[in-house]
Amino acid sequence: MGHREVRGAHRHRGGQGEVSTSTATTDPSTGVSRQVRRCLAALILLTALAVTAALCSIAFGTRVVGIGEIVGGLSGSRTDIGALVVAERLPRTAVALVAGAALGVSGALMQAVTRNPIADPGILGVNTGASLAILIGVAFLGISGASQFLWFALIGAAVTAVLVYTIGSLGPGGPTPVKLALAGVATSAALSCVISAVMLPLAQGLDDYRFWQMGSLGRGTWSSLTTIAPFLAVATLLAVLVAGPLNSLALGEEMAIGLGVNVTRTRLAAAGAGVLLCSAVTAVVGPIGFVGLMVPHTVRMLCGPDHRWLLPLSALCGADLLTLSDVLGRIVSRPSAALPVAVVTAFVGAPILIMIARGAKVREL
Repeated sequence: MGHREVRGAHRHRGGQGEVSTSTATTDPSTGVSRQVRRCLAALILLTALAVTAALCSIAFGTRVVGIGEIVGGLSGSRTDIGALVVAERLPRTAVALVAGAALGVSGALMQAVTRNPIADPGILGVNTGASLAILIGVAFLGISGASQFLWFALIGAAVTAVLVYTIGSLGPGGPTPVKLALAGVATSAALSCVISAVMLPLAQGLDDYRFWQMGSLGRGTWSSLTTIAPFLAVATLLAVLVAGPLNSLALGEEMAIGLGVNVTRTRLAAAGAGVLLCSAVTAVVGPIGFVGLMVPHTVRMLCGPDHRWLLPLSALCGADLLTLSDVLGRIVSRPSAALPVAVVTAFVGAPILIMIARGAKVREL
């Protein structure tokens, strides 16, 4: 009874072809503990990297801050220029960590719901939908500030997500991964054209929107974090609740139903959490692509596909990636203004994703 073999082969069909799983052997006395050890090692590594990234974000910029100044600024025992720099960089660092974590989890949830390995808020058009809604609010309704941006981003992201899923569900086979990706790309392209059409005649009055659209952490404040905190909390709770059912859903709808999972409710909750996470941080930092695409793949290489580990580790990995990208943008551009973090994530992430694709066989989720 201590050793169980599962023999045979089964095939999962999807829009990207067939994936065969051959003979697999599992030993509960070694396999489970080894997997847990890998996940715990990844947790420790990513946590240590997050602490390092936060310290680097506080230390590096136009002026480099030493350890003593960081400690003095955090403890309030110093009031010199170094302590003031630390106080100024703290909210930016917190926004980077929170936004990266939210985007990482959002990407993992969207990939799980669509069973599409290239799904993320950018490819599925969610970022573009949020951008268009905010542009309409800025151009015609005069909105400003994170609180107003948030509601327009939520509406735009939700409407776009429903539209993409509806388009991807048309025709035979339902919402396959390829159809969803194509629907997302086509919808994003169409909405981008609308954004350009709205901006052209109003170019002189949209400076704030253009700065936001670049995807930058420069305007992150404690107030903006407080504004989006309730939405992030609700989305995080939903993600925790669906982690187990998503593991069953990965086996296929029929198997998930047989295991007692409400497939429709699970998908709606996971998709809602993903859209909520993405739109909330997008309202503050602007559209930042690539994080949600690359992070889940990196975490799967470290700990496997179990969503009970994948989601929290994606949060840590996303926080690490976005914070370190922001630090790199500040270092490279010194003494000028920092590069927008969205530009840095693209340059940093693209080669890493290529290496992941070359070193591991991408399969349908």
